[in-house]
Amino acid sequence: MKDNIKPIYEKCSVGTIYQLKAGGTFYLRYQIDGYRHCNSLRTVNLDEARRRANDLIPTLQASTIDAIESKEKEIRQLATQAKRHLPLSEAWKKYLEHPEHAAPATVGEMQAYESTWLDFVESIGSNIFLNEITYVHAKAFADAMRAKGYAVDTHNRRIKRVRKVMDVLKEYRLGKDNPFAYKNLLRLEREEQNLGVRRLSFTRKQEAEILSVLSDTKHRVKNKPELKVVFIIGMYTGQRLKDCVLLRWNKIDLQNHLIHVVQFKTGKYVVIPIAPQLEKALQEALVWKTSDNAYVCPNVAERYNIVDKNGKCSGSGLVDIDVLRVIKWIGLKPSVKVEGRKKAVTVYGFHSLRHSFVSHCAEAGVPRAVVSSIVGADADVVGEYYTHVGTEAQQMAISAISGTIAVMTAQDKINSALKYLETIERTPIIEKIVRILTDGASNDGEVPA
Repeated sequence: MKDNIKPIYEKCSVGTIYQLKAGGTFYLRYQIDGYRHCNSLRTVNLDEARRRANDLIPTLQASTIDAIESKEKEIRQLATQAKRHLPLSEAWKKYLEHPEHAAPATVGEMQAYESTWLDFVESIGSNIFLNEITYVHAKAFADAMRAKGYAVDTHNRRIKRVRKVMDVLKEYRLGKDNPFAYKNLLRLEREEQNLGVRRLSFTRKQEAEILSVLSDTKHRVKNKPELKVVFIIGMYTGQRLKDCVLLRWNKIDLQNHLIHVVQFKTGKYVVIPIAPQLEKALQEALVWKTSDNAYVCPNVAERYNIVDKNGKCSGSGLVDIDVLRVIKWIGLKPSVKVEGRKKAVTVYGFHSLRHSFVSHCAEAGVPRAVVSSIVGADADVVGEYYTHVGTEAQQMAISAISGTIAVMTAQDKINSALKYLETIERTPIIEKIVRILTDGASNDGEVPA
């Protein structure tokens, strides 16, 4: 009868309670994350086995939940990672949607960001993912620009634009470094030291010639009277073309002889005293004034503010062409073509007035900090002219170190004075001075009482 007894198999909420053989120890069999597990309940009594199994159920259920959550987390991570495999063809759209994308002050600069990025994409092809871009791609892009002859500043701006896009889209790079962050992708200023040309300042004679041709009836240019005022503003304030062209009457205090400028490029606020020549030009320009908020040179400003169909300010180029035409009138060549460089190097332009302003201040001994407060602390311009303050001062320095400056003794000075006195009319006072100097010379420089 005993031989007919069979092992017990009984389902419970998390698995099965069972015996390997009739009358033997009970076990609990269950599954977690697809794997089968088995725990001994260490009893041969079914009721006790049930109680012990019930005691294990909360622990087993928690393990099962953790396993499920772990698996779900893994699936979510894989899904997220799949989403972050951003095709290069879709990168610019994602960049524009990102709240940290660059927000340049001009439409033109934003278009430059896009065109630079598209140039990069075209150079490597759009059929790869963003996280697949490596330093090799970045280096190839930089080398290609070097081969095309981009200027150093242009080259570096283009590298920095692509670097910015990659930084903003870092979540799609899956933790990889920005391949455009390497410094050796940038070019050094000294790479163009052998060009032999640079931006030049106008001499005072050239500035006078510019005002002369702008006052005559022979030369013709659009809005000529207003353009003359723009040049005068540049000459006597050292401001950039845009700041001069878009100057409004409400920024001019003729009563206190001051101009208030918030520079478009830097946002820096500067206050500039009005020179007499500039005040005269502004007084004459009052005939154009229609309101306090109006532009000082309204027609030139309107021309400057022309925008193209893409919203880019194209009028600035038109006014710049007008400026270059004036410079050519006085016999200067605005730009010079240099071998190995894609664009000609600008030598003379409206910005030369900024250089001239700083140069004249340096020649006159105006402290560097004062000049910086007027032009807006432009380190490149100010630094250039405050490293050499005039040929006369330089000649004195060379003479000093070469020993060609004569060191006059007291007797040399007396002899020089006597020689000069011989050239003028001998009055009683002059005779007395000669006597004093002569007696003093005979007494080792002591002047008698």
